[in-house]
Amino acid sequence: MKLKALDMALSTSFGAHIGGGFSAMEIMRCLYEVANIPSMNDEGRDRVILSKGHGVLALYTALWEKGLMTEEDLATFETDGTQFHGHAHRNMEKGIEFSGGSLGLGVSYAVGVAKACKMKGLNNTIYVLLGDGEMDEGIVWEAMMSISNFGLNNITLIIDRNHFQLDGSTDEIMRLNPIEDKLLAFGFDIEVIDGHSIESLINTLPKKSDKPRAILANTVKAHGISFLENNKMSHQCTLSKKKYEQAVDEIRRAYDGE
Repeated sequence: MKLKALDMALSTSFGAHIGGGFSAMEIMRCLYEVANIPSMNDEGRDRVILSKGHGVLALYTALWEKGLMTEEDLATFETDGTQFHGHAHRNMEKGIEFSGGSLGLGVSYAVGVAKACKMKGLNNTIYVLLGDGEMDEGIVWEAMMSISNFGLNNITLIIDRNHFQLDGSTDEIMRLNPIEDKLLAFGFDIEVIDGHSIESLINTLPKKSDKPRAILANTVKAHGISFLENNKMSHQCTLSKKKYEQAVDEIRRAYDGE
């Protein structure tokens, strides 16, 4: 997925959201491993909602791994006339549940979906991936208050806690801590995990609770690319051929040991 995402990032002159895509890559891959989605036409399916809409490199490549998007689809990324932009547009045929871009709205949307599923007696899970920078948006906290108020224990929030957003670190721009205390106060069951650990994600994501769940996934912005990690410039950037080749080499070495 990371190698494919690098190909996509290289192909566009607009630049791509490498930082938030790579911090969420393992999360998104594991979500589609544990989510019960027999068909996008199955009303009782689990939902995967990407609220941090700029994380599309993780979303598109996960859907490609799942067989819902094709090589041809990914090759059109950010080209004229494409359906696959730097923020996803809802496309049920391709597995995209939600149009991203307006940060914070994914959680609010999930509240409506989860409440509707409850009213229909469905026993499914609504997974929502949001960014820590995204949590600057007031609508996130209004939605979390609604989750608690309506007893929506069919929602699992995953917070991509990479500590960076567009303009810099989250601590400098809008401090979130004590984030765990805040989530507890909003009525969530909380687990803190390594967001790059496949084992932790696979073991944690499918758990059930009588409360809504919040998974605080500690991650690294632009994970695996040394010259972009923990760098606000990775939020959206272009890659030269030389930098692309360096990134590919680092990713191959990290996973293949070569």
